[in-house]
Amino acid sequence: MIDHDKLKKSLQHLEVQYANHQQAQQRPELTEIDREAIAESVIQRFETCYDALWKDLKRYLVEVMGLPEVPNSPKPILRLAGQNDLLSSPVEQWLKYADSRIGTSHDYSGDKAAQALAIMGAFITDAINLYRTMTGTPWK
Repeated sequence: MIDHDKLKKSLQHLEVQYANHQQAQQRPELTEIDREAIAESVIQRFETCYDALWKDLKRYLVEVMGLPEVPNSPKPILRLAGQNDLLSSPVEQWLKYADSRIGTSHDYSGDKAAQALAIMGAFITDAINLYRTMTGTPWK
């Protein structure tokens, strides 16, 4: 049985911090540095969640679906998940998440950060749907 606790916890933290980020603009007591810190935290939580997700997905493909040869990197795993109807969005969308994860590895400011934040809501929704698929349990 696959332990999805790390994925669940990281996804819950991402969801909460993303909501905090969305509300930050309406909070006049926050300084610009506070808002940047919240945005950086969202990106860091995205990275942690994304990494937990693709690793759990790999285990799911091997242990539950019984696929004999599963690569050890995110994009091929996402393609396999798409081929096996595990993803609620097209695999191309998931590949955008992968590119965003790669893009934010060392840069939390500027265009890459803005691009990551722009897809965060969709990623959270898709990640929750995949979590439900892999665990067979409702979210929260």
